[in-house]
Formats: sequence, structure tokens, C-alpha cells
Amino acid sequence: MNSHKVNMYVGTLIGALLVFLLLGFFSELIFVGRGPDEHAALAFAVEIEEDAGDTEEAAVDVAALIAAADVAKGEKLFGRCKACHKLTDGANGVGPFLWGVVGRPIGTAPGFKYSAEMADHGGNWSLDNLLGFLEAPKKWAPGTKMAFKGLPKIEDRINVIVYLNEADGSPAPLTE
Repeated sequence: MNSHKVNMYVGTLIGALLVFLLLGFFSELIFVGRGPDEHAALAFAVEIEEDAGDTEEAAVDVAALIAAADVAKGEKLFGRCKACHKLTDGANGVGPFLWGVVGRPIGTAPGFKYSAEMADHGGNWSLDNLLGFLEAPKKWAPGTKMAFKGLPKIEDRINVIVYLNEADGSPAPLTE
């Protein structure tokens, strides 16, 4: 190899190192900055006013959603539940049977062994309890064995609840 090629390779290597050094220098100037407090984070506190009526469910008319509920959509969404739950009276699967669940006391499906959290929860599977549980089961009942993440859309939860309510042939009133 002649000296011309060696100089060309060494020059290329030095040029590449210079580019990387300059990129590091300028990116540090841009993203970190220089000044008296050189390691300060570039963040700003922004105050957000919270309005009590600003939540999704407070703005939603649940009675209107129940009136407009689509049982067919609820049945389709219930397809996610079929892996663990059955709609046959007394037929437990991995989860408790859901025949007649609306209005039933929480944690009382005969023959199913509930987690302590669900067994000791108390109350009935009312519209409010079902809406909260179906939104995020682990958040509503932290010790539950149910691994389902939940249904974030209130319309989907109401469709499933209306489907479950009508599936046993004796629907309970969901609203007052």
C-alpha cells in the first residue's frame, strides 16, 4: 500500500472522529444547555385546573346509554369473556358463571372459589359495581384472580352489562 492511500484512510478516520465529536458537542449545547446550573433538567411545571365534572362518566348520561345499548354488540364483546365464564346457570369455568349476575351478591356463585377480596367485598352486582369492575377489574378489586384488563369504553361496558342482564330471560332494572 502506498503512502497516498494510508494518508487517505487516516484522514477519513480523523474526519469521522471530528464529526462525532462535533455532533456530541452541539447536541449537548442544544439538549442540556450551558449556564450557571448546567445540569438542570429542562422541565417546566404546568398547573392544571381540575374540574369535578370533567370526567368522562360524569359527562355521560348512563340512562341514555342503557336505552341505546346494543345487545348484539354486548354479545360480541362477551366473546372475550367466554374463555373463562359461562352463561349457563351453575356452570362455573375458570371464572364463575354469569347467568343472572346482574343484581346477584358479589362473590356468591355457588361452587366457585373466589379470591378473598371478592368473597369479602359485599354488596350486589349493581350497574355501578359492574361498570367499575368491567373498566379495570384489578383496580376495582385489587386481590381478584381475574386477569382481564377491562373495557375502557363505557359504551362497551354498558353493552356487555345489558347483554348479561337480558341473557337469563329475567332482566333486572338497571336504572332507577
